[in-house]
Amino acid sequence: MRIRIVDAFTDRPFSGNPAGVLLLDAFPDDGRLQEVAAEVNLSETAFAHPLAPGADRDADWALRWFTPVTEVDMCGHATLATAHVLHTTGRATGTVRFAARCGVLTTTANGDGTLTMDFPTSTLTPVEAPRGLAEALGAELVSVHDTAAHIGDLLVELRDEKAVRALAPDFAALAGLSERGVIATAPADDPALGHDFVSRCFFPRVGIDEDPVTGSAHTALAPFWSARFGRDELTGLQGGARTGVVRTALRGTRTLLTGSAVTVIEGDLLV
Repeated sequence: MRIRIVDAFTDRPFSGNPAGVLLLDAFPDDGRLQEVAAEVNLSETAFAHPLAPGADRDADWALRWFTPVTEVDMCGHATLATAHVLHTTGRATGTVRFAARCGVLTTTANGDGTLTMDFPTSTLTPVEAPRGLAEALGAELVSVHDTAAHIGDLLVELRDEKAVRALAPDFAALAGLSERGVIATAPADDPALGHDFVSRCFFPRVGIDEDPVTGSAHTALAPFWSARFGRDELTGLQGGARTGVVRTALRGTRTLLTGSAVTVIEGDLLV
């Protein structure tokens, strides 16, 4: 099997969020997919295979995502990485439709080399902070929202960009929460630098202490910050040691996520 490592939401190698991508003829059994994802040992590895004509009129490819320890319902950066591989290898042009656990997702190639993904918008519900959350993050919380279906994370607003950048969470404590993970966010200190808000994402319950750039999180960040800023189109900067940029466009029940990607490693799985 041919395997590629792609850095997503960046146009520079060794930044953004790396994902494994394997294009297959069909999915092997789930155990095999999990073994490969554990070996790749990135936040997500994407597996895709083309659908036979007429097999699914709504999609062109089947797509699944695995962390090193489990399958997930929705993943943005590994979808972007998969679309990037399809376009750069000549397997696809224009718009690609993926059949995934969260429904049909589409990606469209843009003239500037970026890719735009069409994802379901997350529904935000204000909630009380779970006991121990502030202590686990080591930060003062401004507000907490549940992100509901598809993601199942807590979106936590902090006072400023400095607070987000300074986070050093207790991952064992975060893993004890009932939610999948935590999205920490704040407005940008200086929007003139090209981003409107910042975020960092922590998912120790699914084997990812910190995810560098999380596309799915932006389906919640987009409606949250669009409501605050009064604009449907925004730019988010995410990450700690590695950073990446996600452009968001809120379209009601759908959110468009735009970013770049670059392939950094290509090889063969020998076993």
